[in-house]
Amino acid sequence: MPYYVYITTNPAKKVLYIGITNNIADRLAQHYANRGSAETFAGRYFCYNLVHIEEYPDVNAAIAREKELKGWTRTKKDALIAVDNPAWDFIET
Repeated sequence: MPYYVYITTNPAKKVLYIGITNNIADRLAQHYANRGSAETFAGRYFCYNLVHIEEYPDVNAAIAREKELKGWTRTKKDALIAVDNPAWDFIET
């Protein structure tokens, strides 16, 4: 079963959320359903638009990558997204 490390953003592309899941479509649906909810970071900041995704065959590798990305500066995260998605288009799943 593949695992995904993903980055979502809000409609204005001002806030980033980094997460891990084994079902990207369901996870994005959860983020969308929680939009505006103060109980979660992604909900509070309306981070439900997918702009970057990476696939890993092993959960431990995905967790390590998620932790790595969360430690990066915003500038470095922006550059990573721009490699495969220079226009920051919202990715459909």
